[in-house]
Amino acid sequence: DLVFCDELGGFFDKSGVSRYSLHRILEKAGQPRKRFHDLRHTAATLLLGCGVDPKIVSEMLGHASIAITLEIHSHVLPDMQAQTAAVMDAALCLD
Repeated sequence: DLVFCDELGGFFDKSGVSRYSLHRILEKAGQPRKRFHDLRHTAATLLLGCGVDPKIVSEMLGHASIAITLEIHSHVLPDMQAQTAAVMDAALCLD
Protein backbone atom coordinates (compact mmCIF):
# COMPACT_ATOMS: atom_id res chain seq x y z
CA ASP A 1 0.00 0.00 0.00
CA LEU A 2 3.01 2.32 -0.21
CA VAL A 3 3.07 5.11 -2.77
CA PHE A 4 6.85 4.81 -3.12
CA CYS A 5 8.62 1.59 -2.28
CA ASP A 6 11.88 -0.23 -2.88
CA GLU A 7 12.31 -3.07 -5.39
CA LEU A 8 10.82 -5.57 -2.92
CA GLY A 9 7.76 -3.45 -2.06
CA GLY A 10 9.14 -2.31 1.30
CA PHE A 11 10.00 1.08 2.75
CA PHE A 12 12.79 3.08 1.13
CA ASP A 13 15.98 3.26 3.11
CA LYS A 14 16.28 7.04 3.62
CA SER A 15 20.06 7.01 3.20
CA GLY A 16 19.73 5.13 -0.07
CA VAL A 17 17.16 7.55 -1.44
CA SER A 18 19.36 10.53 -0.63
CA ARG A 19 22.58 9.00 -1.77
CA TYR A 20 21.42 7.61 -5.08
CA SER A 21 18.23 9.22 -6.33
CA LEU A 22 18.02 12.60 -4.66
CA HIS A 23 21.64 13.59 -5.16
CA ARG A 24 21.52 12.65 -8.85
CA ILE A 25 18.31 14.63 -9.38
CA LEU A 26 19.72 17.68 -7.60
CA GLU A 27 22.95 17.47 -9.58
CA LYS A 28 21.08 17.32 -12.89
CA ALA A 29 19.02 20.34 -11.81
CA GLY A 30 22.20 22.26 -10.96
CA GLN A 31 21.30 22.37 -7.27
CA PRO A 32 23.55 21.74 -4.27
CA ARG A 33 23.29 18.49 -2.36
CA LYS A 34 20.61 18.39 0.30
CA ARG A 35 19.38 15.87 2.78
CA PHE A 36 16.00 14.29 2.09
CA HIS A 37 14.82 15.85 5.37
CA ASP A 38 15.61 19.30 3.94
CA LEU A 39 12.88 18.74 1.34
CA ARG A 40 10.38 18.07 4.12
CA HIS A 41 11.41 21.30 5.84
CA THR A 42 11.13 23.22 2.56
CA ALA A 43 7.66 21.81 1.85
CA ALA A 44 6.41 22.82 5.31
CA THR A 45 7.92 26.30 5.02
CA LEU A 46 6.36 26.85 1.59
CA LEU A 47 2.95 25.64 2.75
CA LEU A 48 2.98 27.90 5.80
CA GLY A 49 4.23 30.81 3.69
CA CYS A 50 1.32 30.30 1.29
CA GLY A 51 -1.15 30.53 4.15
CA VAL A 52 -1.97 26.86 4.70
CA ASP A 53 -3.34 26.40 8.20
CA PRO A 54 -0.49 25.39 10.55
CA LYS A 55 -2.66 22.61 11.99
CA ILE A 56 -2.90 21.01 8.55
CA VAL A 57 0.86 21.30 8.01
CA SER A 58 1.49 19.86 11.47
CA GLU A 59 -0.72 16.85 10.73
CA MET A 60 0.92 16.34 7.33
CA LEU A 61 4.36 16.25 8.97
CA GLY A 62 3.17 13.93 11.73
CA HIS A 63 4.21 16.31 14.50
CA ALA A 64 2.81 15.55 17.94
CA SER A 65 1.57 19.11 18.28
CA ILE A 66 1.13 22.29 16.29
CA ALA A 67 3.61 23.94 18.67
CA ILE A 68 6.43 21.79 17.28
CA THR A 69 5.58 22.82 13.71
CA LEU A 70 5.42 26.50 14.59
CA GLU A 71 8.64 26.36 16.60
CA ILE A 72 10.58 24.78 13.74
CA HIS A 73 9.07 26.89 10.97
CA SER A 74 8.38 30.16 12.82
CA HIS A 75 10.70 32.11 10.49
CA VAL A 76 7.83 32.35 7.98
CA LEU A 77 5.43 33.90 10.47
CA PRO A 78 6.40 37.62 10.24
CA ASP A 79 5.29 37.76 6.59
CA MET A 80 2.18 35.81 7.45
CA GLN A 81 1.29 38.35 10.14
CA ALA A 82 1.49 41.22 7.65
CA GLN A 83 -0.69 39.28 5.21
CA THR A 84 -3.20 38.57 7.95
CA ALA A 85 -3.38 42.25 8.87
CA ALA A 86 -4.05 43.12 5.23
CA VAL A 87 -6.84 40.53 5.06
CA MET A 88 -8.40 41.96 8.23
CA ASP A 89 -8.19 45.50 6.81
CA ALA A 90 -9.95 44.32 3.65
CA ALA A 91 -12.59 42.43 5.65
CA LEU A 92 -13.34 45.55 7.70
CA CYS A 93 -13.16 47.76 4.60
CA LEU A 94 -10.36 49.81 6.16
CA ASP A 95 -8.15 50.04 3.11
